[in-house]
Amino acid sequence: MKITITTVFLVILMALSNSVFAQAKADKIVGYYLTLDDDTKAEKSQVQIFKHTNGKYYGKIVWLKEPNKNGKPKVDDQNPDTKLQNRPIMNLEILKGFSYDKDDDEWSDGTIYNPTGGKTYNCYMNFESTNTLKIRGFIGASWMGLGKTATWTKEATLRK
Repeated sequence: MKITITTVFLVILMALSNSVFAQAKADKIVGYYLTLDDDTKAEKSQVQIFKHTNGKYYGKIVWLKEPNKNGKPKVDDQNPDTKLQNRPIMNLEILKGFSYDKDDDEWSDGTIYNPTGGKTYNCYMNFESTNTLKIRGFIGASWMGLGKTATWTKEATLRK
């Protein structure tokens, strides 16, 4: 009887540790990321990726290299929805609804919004290295090749 109870205990312990490990790996994406301008490769913004209460991952702009336009805070003026064109770019949620896929070691089933063009794309993200996050926005299915990839660098703290 002792062997059976010990075996059951060990199986439960292993299952719990695998679950904790998978969750820790999923939460690795949480943090601050520096984005670069597509053309100049200069610093553009910082995005904070966080875990929402629904268990999915989201990201918002928390720092802009150039926060103002014509002396006023930048707004989402390229949004096709006229009701949203006056919302500030600062704190704008641009990543929405990502889930961690442990089999592919990526965050997928989410969207990315590009405030420069006012468009939303399907998206997935994965780490190329410890601090380098690859973000792939695409139209249709990811295998179709209709998309764009950006690389963000993880930073330790919020920029001021």
